[in-house]
Amino acid sequence: MKHYFPQGLALGLLLLMVWSVINPAMFDVWIAEMIPVIGIYLLLVFTYPKFQFSNTSYALMSIWLIMHTIGAHYTFANVPFDWFTEWWGGERNHFDRIAHFSVGFYAYPMVELLLKKKWAAPVAAGFFGLFMIMSVAAGYEIIEWWYADLAGGDAGIEFLGSQGDIWDAQKDMLADTLGAIAALILYFFKRPDRRA
Repeated sequence: MKHYFPQGLALGLLLLMVWSVINPAMFDVWIAEMIPVIGIYLLLVFTYPKFQFSNTSYALMSIWLIMHTIGAHYTFANVPFDWFTEWWGGERNHFDRIAHFSVGFYAYPMVELLLKKKWAAPVAAGFFGLFMIMSVAAGYEIIEWWYADLAGGDAGIEFLGSQGDIWDAQKDMLADTLGAIAALILYFFKRPDRRA
């Protein structure tokens, strides 16, 4: 059963993407949000015959793919996530922030790749995984700003997803970084590269 876990995830994600494209809140925002999801999904599918990550890596990577696909359907600020907002005691929809935390989970497969391929020592691989996530986080915030400025209007505001928080970009980057640190701690407890 463990052998079919990645294929099951791939099928589930494909079905979720089909659901997501059916009557999304804003189709232009859906396209912009789904470009990275589809790109990563296809990269993982096409590289699978040559390199397989651990099931933990695939599970962690799928969390962001799932959350981003749901966010693309509703727009991140409008995902029905009221129960969490009420539990947290705030007014902001925190679905976006949790999705950013899950971006950090990609540090886990990055370290796994580097160590299984023997491209880096464990400490260097860990720092590379952390810095890669921090770089992607900063780059994505620049892309969000660029798209919001280019698209303007409601589409720009929904893609940006700041919900009126002037420090949204910095908090998103912090969430990405904290997710990466959590993923790296998990990796160095599990060390799947030693079992390869």
